[in-house]
Amino acid sequence: MSKESPLANAVILITRDGMGSADVTLQHKLLITYLSLLLDNGSLPDAICFYTDGVKLVVEGSPLLERLAQMEEKGVRLIICSTCLHYFGLTDKVRVGIVGGMPDIIEAQTRAGKVITL
Repeated sequence: MSKESPLANAVILITRDGMGSADVTLQHKLLITYLSLLLDNGSLPDAICFYTDGVKLVVEGSPLLERLAQMEEKGVRLIICSTCLHYFGLTDKVRVGIVGGMPDIIEAQTRAGKVITL
C-alpha cells in the first residue's frame, strides 16, 4: 500500500520564468532543484499551472523540460495559459503540458485543497 503524496490535492502556480526573483539562471536552477526533489520524494501535486512568464518554462529550449516531462508522466497535470502563450508568441513551441485557459486554471485551483505560488 503506497502512501498518498502530501501534495496530492495541491496545485502549484508558476508565474515567473523560474523560482524567486534573481538572475534567470539562478531562478531556473532553483526550480530544477525544487521539481527534482518533489520527483525524488514522490510529493507530486495534482497540477501545476503556468501563466504570465511561467509559460516560458514549458516551451522548446527550457531547461526544465526534462523534469516537467517526468512529472507529467507520473500524472501531474501541467496546465498552460493560452492567452500568455499567444502574448509571447510561444503557442507553437509548447513541448509539455496541456494548453488551456483561465477557466482551466480556476477549476484546478477550486478543486485543490492547497494552492502554492512559486
